[in-house]
Amino acid sequence: MSQDFKQAALDYHEFPRPGKISVELSTPAETSRDLSLAYSPGVAEPVREIAKDPEAAYRYTAKGNLVAVISNGSAILGLGDLGPLASKPVMEGKALLFKRFANIDSIDIEVDAESPQAFIDTVARIAETFGGINLEDIKAPECFEIERALIERCKIPVFHDDQHGTAIVTAAGMINALELAGKKLEEAQIVCLGAGAAASACMKLLINMGAKVENIFMLDRKGVIHSGREDLTPEKAAFATETDKRTLEDAITGADVFVGLSGPNLLSPENLLKMADNPIVFACANPDPEIKPELARETRSDVIMATGRSDYPNQVNNVLGFPFIFRGALDVRATAINEEMKAAAVRALADLAKEPVTQEVLNAYGLDALEFGREYILPKATDSRLLGAISYAVAKAAVDTGVARLPIPASYPL
Repeated sequence: MSQDFKQAALDYHEFPRPGKISVELSTPAETSRDLSLAYSPGVAEPVREIAKDPEAAYRYTAKGNLVAVISNGSAILGLGDLGPLASKPVMEGKALLFKRFANIDSIDIEVDAESPQAFIDTVARIAETFGGINLEDIKAPECFEIERALIERCKIPVFHDDQHGTAIVTAAGMINALELAGKKLEEAQIVCLGAGAAASACMKLLINMGAKVENIFMLDRKGVIHSGREDLTPEKAAFATETDKRTLEDAITGADVFVGLSGPNLLSPENLLKMADNPIVFACANPDPEIKPELARETRSDVIMATGRSDYPNQVNNVLGFPFIFRGALDVRATAINEEMKAAAVRALADLAKEPVTQEVLNAYGLDALEFGREYILPKATDSRLLGAISYAVAKAAVDTGVARLPIPASYPL
């Protein structure tokens, strides 16, 4: 990162006033009558209605379009455990994206908790305020326990985006890449380098979409996760295979897919050469991928490559998912974001990449043309059709699976 860019980033966050979000009024507050309606004595009327029927909170307050972005700062981007306050710019940024892409009001909350249980209790006690909760930048394995407990305790959608947002976008890109490579998900041999929150969620979702667990080789810092290991967390144990493979070199031989959710420069050209024809490489470590796209293409001309970076084709970017997933969930007042809703989002995202690219997208990226292919397996973040396609798919899946409390709105698809 250049010094100029560093300063530009600091200036962006400081000016014209500190931070990236603010609160705006949605009703008049000019006259004495306005103030009487907004506060005392008028505010007593919706209070009484909500006391009689808690669902009235969705009618008389902003709850239905309000998402909390909550973190303890224990796994901030690629920076690690820097504490809750240091995570605030990231959480504000997430709130900005909710508003920019799905017109969802969002507020960041940074929790200084001494234990996972304290974090769970804090969030559960304030959950009534919101229509949904987006958990962010919480380290593994604590994040698994935290999300499970909050899903059980809260009556609103709880979604750890580092897990499921990453998984949804990865799965959509993977399905399209496999199609272009002439391969099937249920037959593909997949190597996943990394065994944290995102990796576990990605592999679980791919299995739900049709991948075979026996074809997945996940690696942590100690090597391949296999059935003979006795040091595995429950999350890792779910991917323990009966195999004599122990290293990345062992696992990568003949593999169709490499998914990197680990660190920079960990996939060597020599290992890439060991993969099957038309290898698919999702090198998603940020800011430096497991293998640079230039090196990968120089090594294998048949590689289909994706990264987490915006300056290369095929960016695996969570903003392609979470705003629209929450939009659909909120609009049917879903009580959860279940596996069927995630799968529906995957299919909608994958399908949109095959549609003709609109002029707005071409203009935003300074392109003359773009079409479904090896360098375009996922839609671009500026594609306004994401809102309609994904929110409808998610809302319909919520209704179909019985977690929606409202029917699909007449305004759909957006």
